[in-house]
Amino acid sequence: MAKTQLNVRVDEDTARAARERALSRGMSVNKYIEELVRRDAGELGRTFVDAAADFMKQYETVFAEEFGADSEGRHRPVD
Repeated sequence: MAKTQLNVRVDEDTARAARERALSRGMSVNKYIEELVRRDAGELGRTFVDAAADFMKQYETVFAEEFGADSEGRHRPVD
């Protein structure tokens, strides 16, 4: 994958923390920041799944009434 240069400005404490954490993980600051962004972007997927699970919990009885389910939440066969 092609690389793009990205310049950011941070305060000295943040820069020092980034350098220290990258060093302690045995990686460059670039790689460390790249991994942080990728991990943060991955949170969106988890947030969606959590929201979908909450939605299903809230409306599970409505779905069961509409589509049928046994007490274990399994779909009942349609005759």
